[in-house]
Amino acid sequence: MTSSSREDIASRLDSLEARLARLETLLVGLTQQLEHQPTDATRVTEGIQQWVTDYVSMRLQQLVPETCEHAPEPQASDGPYLPGTMIPCTEEVVHRLGRIPIPFVRQMVVDKVAQQAAQDKIARVDVAFFERAATF
Repeated sequence: MTSSSREDIASRLDSLEARLARLETLLVGLTQQLEHQPTDATRVTEGIQQWVTDYVSMRLQQLVPETCEHAPEPQASDGPYLPGTMIPCTEEVVHRLGRIPIPFVRQMVVDKVAQQAAQDKIARVDVAFFERAATF
C-alpha cells in the first residue's frame, strides 16, 4: 500500500469517527429529552400491547384457517357439492376447502378440482382425488 492510500484511509476513518461522535452526542441529547418529558408510559405500553395482541390474533386467524369461521355452503339433499358447481364431494373435501383462507385461491382450487373431476368422470370427489387434483 502506498502512503497516499494509507493517508486516504486514515482520513476516511477520522471522518467516520467524527460522524459517529456527533451521532452519539445527538442520541445522548435525545435520550435525556425523552427521559425528562412527562409521558404516561403505562398507557402507551398498554396501547402497544393491545395493538400487538389484536394484530397477532388476526394473523393467527389467517395462518391457522381451521380456527376461522366460514359461512356454511348450502347443502343438497344427496350430499355436498364443490362450492359453485354441481360436482358431488365428501364433507371432508368441503371442510378442507373451507380451511383455505384466501377466497380467490380457494376458488382456483375448486375450479381446478371440478375441471379434473369432469374430465375424469368422477362420481364423487373424495379426499384422495382432491389432494391429487388440487396440486398445481
